[in-house]
Amino acid sequence: MRKYTLPIIVLIVLSVLVSACGGGAPKVEGCLGTAADALVDLDCREVRIAVENAYLPFNYIDPDTGEPAGWDYDAWNAICTRLHCKPVYVEAAWEGMIQAVADGQFDAAADGITITSDRAEIVDFSTGYINIDQRLLVRIDETRIESINDIVSNPDLKLGTQTGTTNYETATQYLPEDRIQAFEQFPFAVQALIAGDVDAVIIDEVAGQGYLGENADLLKLVGPSMSSDQLGFIFPKGSDLVASVNQAINAMKADGTLEEMNTLYFGPSFTITYDDLE
Repeated sequence: MRKYTLPIIVLIVLSVLVSACGGGAPKVEGCLGTAADALVDLDCREVRIAVENAYLPFNYIDPDTGEPAGWDYDAWNAICTRLHCKPVYVEAAWEGMIQAVADGQFDAAADGITITSDRAEIVDFSTGYINIDQRLLVRIDETRIESINDIVSNPDLKLGTQTGTTNYETATQYLPEDRIQAFEQFPFAVQALIAGDVDAVIIDEVAGQGYLGENADLLKLVGPSMSSDQLGFIFPKGSDLVASVNQAINAMKADGTLEEMNTLYFGPSFTITYDDLE
């Protein structure tokens, strides 16, 4: 059975605390692209992008190089190449990230953020770049749960998820809050599942696949999709970046760049798991 050792827990907690305080050195890629080739020339404008660095496969610290990596980094590098701008990646905790963008602390955020009407009241979204299904993650020997309805009908079962996510919002559509245990980060929720403290975790399917890894003998995804959501980048309300970024995303869809990235990070060739990040 996989367990987090004390040093790992300490590191995770410290990471959360440092990120919440605006810590984490920003990674500056430099000005990308050229004015001549730009769809919209932002004249090497610096764009500060919040990332969690803890959400496979969107953003993480590469276990081999120790450098930030993931879909978000490739996407924003490609966007800035098309817009002649400079991406500056700043590590930030998920909790409070959306509000921080709304307050103008960042120019944008990239963290697998679901487009919702409630969030759109305080931030602007880019066009959607991928659809994500929400699924249930359970222990490998679980026989009581094949869908969310099995949890609803059995008052002894408890559901885990991450606070402040659309996964939590989906959970509240089915269960009262006293049957939902919310965690600051998904690794804590998954560890609680393995330990038997919760009976299932509602999670985005791509993230759930990332947790299987060496836990394939302990965990499995079950049931149909409970929600198919579109993801997008967020910006402060009224940001002039939205239209330009949308042009870049649409160009990446048209020329196959987005499809190549999605195949790389969401397909079977992506083998990095949370076990590799420990």
